[in-house]
Amino acid sequence: MKPAAQSAAVSASTSWDTTGVKSARRFNDFVALAKPRLNMLVLMTTAAGLYLAAPDGVAWPVLVHTLVGTALVAGGAAALNQVWERDTDALMRRTRNRPVASGRLGVLEALVFGVGISAIGLLELGIGVNPLSAAVAALTLVSYVLLYTPLKRHTSLATLVGAVPGALPPVIGWAAAANEITLPALVLFGIMFFWQMPHFLAIAWLYREDYAAAGIPLLPVLEPDGHRTGRQALLYGAALWPVSLMPALVGLSGGFYTAIATVLGLTLIALCARFARDRSAQSARQLFLFSITHLPILQLALIADRLWI
Repeated sequence: MKPAAQSAAVSASTSWDTTGVKSARRFNDFVALAKPRLNMLVLMTTAAGLYLAAPDGVAWPVLVHTLVGTALVAGGAAALNQVWERDTDALMRRTRNRPVASGRLGVLEALVFGVGISAIGLLELGIGVNPLSAAVAALTLVSYVLLYTPLKRHTSLATLVGAVPGALPPVIGWAAAANEITLPALVLFGIMFFWQMPHFLAIAWLYREDYAAAGIPLLPVLEPDGHRTGRQALLYGAALWPVSLMPALVGLSGGFYTAIATVLGLTLIALCARFARDRSAQSARQLFLFSITHLPILQLALIADRLWI
């Protein structure tokens, strides 16, 4: 090969490699925009609601459409949240590398992506499953993006508002399987709602300096001594235990689940009490870490009791 031709071939190869790397990075940024790791919890709780409503099982198409549709709506909500919060995300160490906050993705393309996959997800649920599951997913999307997200900049009560869309995924699953929302579905909502509060308060305490730098008025920012943060974590942790026992009262579980829920509930209360007492980074981290194991174990116990025991 002549030197000129060889040089052109190398240049073309290098250009192709560079384009391929850029495309891969953009693809990864769009995946990150949908927060797939975080939304695994959404899918887990949706699947729990689905099988708790139908202990004899559901058809594979219903399962697939429910999980895919919910994943798309959850991913779209995450993307739209990052578009809205790009300025405050850029001010916080733990979020400043997000695709929109860092400038790797443009606002318009992230907005189109978020709206697009949310719409596809709602259609997936509405056509592939039933309109009720799509309606619950739409409520989740709207309350998260249009209520919780803007309220975060103005009031610490946004945490309570944000716990509503966070508690709706098991209701999506229940609606998908049963095509109605009954008392057991509301019990599942209540468990998720109360679980989120000590979990989020521990996170807020650990990252209070970040939130303060971004001007987000969470409770640990407004009251740096942490007394109210600790008391509220304990209050919600204590409220979660009796709520977590309610599945036995509505026919979803028996003694096995109740025993597991009691051990988990009392352990969570003890960790909340420790955090309320000393409000150290260590106690907050222990509370946070236990909370992310508490929920999967609780739901697995509930499903096991419902389906097999």
